[in-house]
Order: sequence, then structure tokens, then C-alpha cells
Amino acid sequence: MIISLVGMPGGGKSTVGRSLSRQAGMRFVDSDGEIEKQLGESIRSFFDREGEARFRNIEQAVIADLLQRPGDMVLATGGGAVLREPNRLALRQQSTVLYLRSTPEELFRRLRHDTQRPLLQVKDPLQKLRELYAQRDPLYRSTAHYTIEVGRPSVATLVNMVLMQLELAGLISAERVAATVGAGREDEAQA
Repeated sequence: MIISLVGMPGGGKSTVGRSLSRQAGMRFVDSDGEIEKQLGESIRSFFDREGEARFRNIEQAVIADLLQRPGDMVLATGGGAVLREPNRLALRQQSTVLYLRSTPEELFRRLRHDTQRPLLQVKDPLQKLRELYAQRDPLYRSTAHYTIEVGRPSVATLVNMVLMQLELAGLISAERVAATVGAGREDEAQA
């Protein structure tokens, strides 16, 4: 089983994905981390030097490769992964996709001091988040099998919401969910 997480930059995909993978006993992979390993540099420096189109080409190849790897996995994708139709199709067909949905205002509260996200290094980051959300929200929705409203809950609460959604969908056993819901309380302090 592959569980893919999609959503806006700063929406919690990596944080929730790491915790979910621990609790579900699955391997965690962050597509942006895999891209940086392949590039040998940060996404931001590559993005600044080579541009978005070159970055999206590499991202598409990495996502296609990750979805072909054997074994159970929780895959956190980059915020813009859904911009390419081949990514949307591959994610939807080869994994169970969860959209971690946050409003632009919630994201701005979390990201206002972030200097690592290339698309947010602009004069008005909140306006940029609103523009990205307007463009991407329909793509996230069309890619996702399930939407989880993020809001302000702790990481542990979000992971429990994801696990319960997967259990309701029959993708994970009730025993597995019961054994993990409430586990990982240390994550709450980090949220």
C-alpha cells in the first residue's frame, strides 16, 4: 500500500507523513528530499538557477520512480506536484491520496518566517499563498481520494484523523488503527 499526501506548501505533509509512517509501520519518503539527494543541492538553489520548468521535470521523474518501488510507503509530495497531469494520474492510480487541506491564512501563520520555499520569497507571501491556493485546490481535490481539513489540531490528532479515514475506507485494519490511535503523544508537543 502507498499512501500519498498532497497539499499546499507548509500544510504538514512531511510532519504528518513521518508520524503516520511510524504509527502504521510503513516506510516514509519525502519526494522533495529525494529530489535534493538526486540534485546534490537544495531545491531552492536549483530552482533559482534552473527555473521551475526544469525542477518540475525532475519532480515528475522522481514521483514516477517512487510510485514503482516495492513495499508499503507513506509519500509526502511537494506542494506543486499536482501541477503536472502525469503526476496527478500516477498518484491517483498507484496510491491512496490524502489532501491535507489548509487555508492560505493558516499557512501564512505557519510559514511567514520561512526562507526555504522558493515560491514564497515575494513581497506579499499571503497574497501569493491565496493565488497558489486558488490555482491548486481544485487539482488537489481532483487527485485526492480523501480530504482531511487540517485547521489547527496537533500532529497526533491529524495522524489519528488520517488513520481513522483509512480504516473507514477499509484500507487499514481496525486493529491496526486501535493500536496506533493515541500513540506518539510526543508529536503533540512538536506541533
